[in-house]
Amino acid sequence: MRILTFTSLFPNSVSANQGIFVYQRTAALADLAGNEVVVVSPMPYFPRWIKTKRWRSASEVPDEEVVGKLTVHHPRYLLLPKVSMLLHGISMFLGSFLRCAALHKKFHFECIDAHFVYPDGFAAVCLGKALGIPVTVSARGTDINVFPSFRLIRPMIHWTLRECASAVAVSAALKERIVELEISAEKINVIPNGVDPLRFQRLPKTDARRRLHLPESAKVVLSVGSLSPSKGHQFVIRAFQQVSQRHRGLSLYILGEGALRAKLENLVAELNLQHSVQLLGGRPNEELPWWFSAADVSCLHSSREGWPNVVTESLACGTPVVATRVGGIPDILHSPELGVLVEQSVESLAEGIERALSTDWDRERISKQTRERTWHTVAEEVDAVLRAQIQRREE
Repeated sequence: MRILTFTSLFPNSVSANQGIFVYQRTAALADLAGNEVVVVSPMPYFPRWIKTKRWRSASEVPDEEVVGKLTVHHPRYLLLPKVSMLLHGISMFLGSFLRCAALHKKFHFECIDAHFVYPDGFAAVCLGKALGIPVTVSARGTDINVFPSFRLIRPMIHWTLRECASAVAVSAALKERIVELEISAEKINVIPNGVDPLRFQRLPKTDARRRLHLPESAKVVLSVGSLSPSKGHQFVIRAFQQVSQRHRGLSLYILGEGALRAKLENLVAELNLQHSVQLLGGRPNEELPWWFSAADVSCLHSSREGWPNVVTESLACGTPVVATRVGGIPDILHSPELGVLVEQSVESLAEGIERALSTDWDRERISKQTRERTWHTVAEEVDAVLRAQIQRREE
């Protein structure tokens, strides 16, 4: 099967961690016998001579590169300030069309595998119509949980889901949200994310702490995620303050970067937690297994989610998770043997952390159970969806 993967969120030579989960699914799909995958990951155009920090990285990404074993093309499209959201999908389609048409002439793609409903999925469906190729669009979270609330964007999301050949949702909760947009449930396939069992596995806690220069005997709480309002790090810090009053030597490490960094640093200072809470910024994906293995518990206090990979990655390392009951998280923490589900409040989160710290977890069982769903398994399920849509088109 010859597949064109279309997504703007994909690792590149400038941002190696960007969209790592999209890469993992795509790479696993390409590894299946009989598949050939080419990736088109459009980038916003920005003149190199204008030194604006926000978009400088986009201009430094090459026109074509190899990521892992995948050839990735980066056509450019115009991203207009203030009106970019409304025109984003159209601009992405126009900027990518000539490159995709040339690649289609060379490879004769049988389908397009697009990630994120808008703007990527919208642009991909436009490409599919122009090139005569069926398109599967994968919904992952924000594209369904947030974007449909924007009055001008909602019609384009609805059009994308109506016109694509099939859709993939990473959780049952996300599928329900898509059905609420008046899309047939039969069109939507629930395919949760997987985990890389070679990278995310249980490592000796003592070795992990020595490698990361953490105290070997202290209790460690970990929170991994972008420093954005929806990830709820501010709740984690306040809950940690309550729990730390009952646990001497307790430490909180926050891994991630984002717009809320200054506010979170101020909150840490305001609560006088400078000696027990550290914001360490973004860390390479290959370093995360050491952090998860070093922690006693990890937290995710999101207000919305699709299928958060940090939860499965923590569990794969044998570390229980305390997380909010939103999106696909209840599907991941489907047993009290894996972690603690909490409500969206400081008090509930503090109780959850306290419970997790006082529980004797079977970490080997947590790791083994979670690592069974690999990206290879996910790829086989996606492969079946893509082949089914090709067959329906030929009938």
